[in-house]
Amino acid sequence: MATHETLEAKVDQLFVEWNRPDSPGAAVAVTRDGEVIYKQGYGMANLEYDIPITTSTIFDIASVSKQFAAFAIVTLSHQDKLSIDDDIRTHLPDVPDFGHTITIRHLLHHTSGLRDWVQSLSIAGDIMDDVISFKHILKMARHQKALNFEPGAAYLYSNTGYNLLAEIVETVTRNSFREWTDTHIFKPLCMTNSHFHDDYEMILKNRAYSYQAVENGGFKHAVNNTTALGSSSLYSTVEDLAKWILNFDNTRIGEQTVIEQMHERGVLNNGEQINYALGLNIGEYRGLKTVGHSGSWRGFRSHLIRFPDQKFGVVILCNLDTFNPLGLAEKVADIYLADVLAPVEASEPHKAVEPTEETKPESLTSEQLADFEGDYYTEELDTTYTICARGDGLVAQHRRHDDILLTYAGDNFLGDAWFFPEIHFTRDDTGRVRGFRLTGGRVRNLHFEKKTR
Repeated sequence: MATHETLEAKVDQLFVEWNRPDSPGAAVAVTRDGEVIYKQGYGMANLEYDIPITTSTIFDIASVSKQFAAFAIVTLSHQDKLSIDDDIRTHLPDVPDFGHTITIRHLLHHTSGLRDWVQSLSIAGDIMDDVISFKHILKMARHQKALNFEPGAAYLYSNTGYNLLAEIVETVTRNSFREWTDTHIFKPLCMTNSHFHDDYEMILKNRAYSYQAVENGGFKHAVNNTTALGSSSLYSTVEDLAKWILNFDNTRIGEQTVIEQMHERGVLNNGEQINYALGLNIGEYRGLKTVGHSGSWRGFRSHLIRFPDQKFGVVILCNLDTFNPLGLAEKVADIYLADVLAPVEASEPHKAVEPTEETKPESLTSEQLADFEGDYYTEELDTTYTICARGDGLVAQHRRHDDILLTYAGDNFLGDAWFFPEIHFTRDDTGRVRGFRLTGGRVRNLHFEKKTR
């Protein structure tokens, strides 16, 4: 049987390409049978001052934060301070009435239909290294005019829903979300280096900086001024998160019924069960059940995965945008769980696909393109785009973005910016262009109206 030293050396080998003094890196912790069996840091927390990553280096863990917001909500429901089937407007009466009831359960399972703030604020002109505050996000949610879909009809990941969950915790408990989680989660578990970051100007010792890879093997600082409580912005370490992992098997906080409820997968209106539970993805890896969540914000990448039947867990926190922490966590599992994992399935041989004849849309004439030119405004985000003809297509111009090229695709135009993927122009009874609807990603049918000049 392999010794622990051999297993640890294999884990170290996974991170060797980043474990140098001129690269961002990662920290890892591995738990098994109620204890931490390995932890290590690799690479640099700060390239400007040559500060290495250790197991007590603090990272923004991004969306891995969501399970903590879910734990808070379920705990309050077990204390009869709310029900997860409550209409959210019971607790947040100034959230718009969209004509359909959105429940707390919808927020937990990403089935609310609320637009995701990341894409919405990008459409509005926000740059992701701007200061994006919790209050800013909540204000956006209160200006939403329509839902992406009827609540419960579909699963579509929405950070906005988890920000509203944090606000519900504040409303119900009359504490700030940071105070409540400090008192009821982090202090009881002795997670002494963890907190929800509600002040982007706060000085924080031992924090990792956030980096993006650039050409020629270099790096640049990915500025992080975001306080998206509930959906993200939990600052923590692998040492602290290992304590959180262990709490699922040996509960120091939360009754077992709370833990069990967090693992209940969502069900859509049509009865279909989804893989997303409460801040947790329920899945499978090489024949074993997994429970986990990934995180991605600015240069931070994170993944926390548990194999509940084996009482085994891995958490990896990284400060470089090109990292794949899920893939690394699975490779760590390959090392420690080799004797119980199913064999890697051989991929099916590639079958040649017969080419199909594509019917390409005809180019529009300059006169047809001119019909679309003008200024288009959306009240929901209080922002304007100017559409101009250029060559055989269009461009969408915004004062805070580079020009977005729009390519004609039959009955719509496709944009070359991730937040502006597809627009459908709308016309009145006389055939005159009156506006467009933006659809794609986590925003659907966002209405822009053409301004009259």
